[in-house]
Amino acid sequence: MASEHSYEVTVTWTGNTGGGTVAYRDYSREHLVEVEGKPALRASADPAFLGDAALHNPEDLLVAALSECHMLWYLGLCANSGVVVTAYRDEARGTMAEVAATGGHFTEVVLRPTVTVAEAGMLAKAEELHARAHSRCYIANSVNFPVRHEPEVLVG
Repeated sequence: MASEHSYEVTVTWTGNTGGGTVAYRDYSREHLVEVEGKPALRASADPAFLGDAALHNPEDLLVAALSECHMLWYLGLCANSGVVVTAYRDEARGTMAEVAATGGHFTEVVLRPTVTVAEAGMLAKAEELHARAHSRCYIANSVNFPVRHEPEVLVG
């Protein structure tokens, strides 16, 4: 029997600068993303869509969610397989295409983790486990665009 999990998030627009949405360029895209019991996250739109470049945007958060999910599965699989990871850093990149008729969509996300393992004898297994982590990632299994990974595994 499969388990089911529920996630509740409250998103509140805080960008009313006095006139509401009277004109497309006259309001802020700033908003709060809140999950009960956790710090609120100030966010906005991507600067290409009149957002604040200093704040996270939905596109950033989607790429981050894919990266985090892969990393967490990968670390767990390594721990259960005797691969000791001592460092992990992913410089993930997402590509989105704007489409006039539909608004747009992501065309792909590429995860580029650099992983350091404790011993040279762990390299092959550490490289192999990226494919398993990818196949298990809930977020990657939920999107309709390719999520590729280009890992680099080092000994440190």
